[in-house]
Amino acid sequence: MQTPVALQLKTDYLRRITDDTGIFQHTKFGVPDRSKGYTTDDNARALIAAVLMYKQNPQSATLDLIHTYLSFIHHAQNEQGNFRNFMDYNRSFMEDSGSEDCQGRTLWALGFMLSNASILPDNLLNTCRYLINQSLPHLEKLGSPRAAAYAVIGLSYLVNTPGALTYSFPYPHAAGHTAEEAAFLPELVITELIETIAVRLHKQYIRTKGDGWNWYEDSLTYGNSMLPWALLKAFGISGNPDLQATAKESLDFLASQTFAPEGYYRPIGSHGWLLRGGKPAEYDEQPIEACEMLLACREAAVVLKDPAYQKRADLCYAWYTGHNSLKLPLIDVQTGACYDGIHSAGLNLNQGSESIISFSIAHLVTYHG
Repeated sequence: MQTPVALQLKTDYLRRITDDTGIFQHTKFGVPDRSKGYTTDDNARALIAAVLMYKQNPQSATLDLIHTYLSFIHHAQNEQGNFRNFMDYNRSFMEDSGSEDCQGRTLWALGFMLSNASILPDNLLNTCRYLINQSLPHLEKLGSPRAAAYAVIGLSYLVNTPGALTYSFPYPHAAGHTAEEAAFLPELVITELIETIAVRLHKQYIRTKGDGWNWYEDSLTYGNSMLPWALLKAFGISGNPDLQATAKESLDFLASQTFAPEGYYRPIGSHGWLLRGGKPAEYDEQPIEACEMLLACREAAVVLKDPAYQKRADLCYAWYTGHNSLKLPLIDVQTGACYDGIHSAGLNLNQGSESIISFSIAHLVTYHG
């Protein structure tokens, strides 16, 4: 199967569901549902999309989006360094600290932004550095496998980017001369943290797998592809062959459950998921799953040097354009929005932030690298 002709990415819709606070969480069809407010999860993912948009076409309006999403994340971080998640329309956070997944997703976004340092202003990059440094003491305690995976991916972007671990100054400055500077984003601590978390995921996989079930848990639910993707990232830093082997075996198992014999991508349905020994739920199919599987497969194609993974990534993109279980495109040709998924009765006609963010990332990565 060849990648279908790319749809034109219309960025207007992302802007329309963003105000001066951040991107709205939900919509009623194509209008922001203000009663549902905002989340750090969505603003973190929107930051990734905005950075990719700016990389492809560096417009001032897109830089404004980056400012908005990063400012939301900064406001979300509490005094202890954790990120709050849910904010109501009155700009009040509804919790003292967000979920572990929220912590991990935010680290992913901040690390990704720093990996694009060459195109972004230093003042924004310094904000990312500050936020990551404040959150570091909490990351080893993450118990959620997905949260840990998101964090590993973000930290891997960080350590793989030259100059990312020190503040940028507008004049010559030698870092590390004071105790405070030496303790700021310490490379050895971060690389050891990546290895520790990745080995923990690997051991969880070894304990759980068996009888043809090659996975980290006794169910396949949401964000599955982040787990093997994180181990591929960690392998690139540590060279630990166990991480590579587990990443490949688990990603192949996930692919066996999510690519239909007819040749299209079909994510695990959110109404029931897939329990060990059972059958996968057919619906709802979520746009974010196609995006994250696409990213994991692209990473595998490079790390494992196997073009078959790139073909799978292309199928994930094709899911948005109509090569899916219903043979229906999820992109609204009038506005460029993305429908909120596939359910038993057809398309979910709401067009929330998670959906358009996911398609934007998938499109920009597929066609602009």
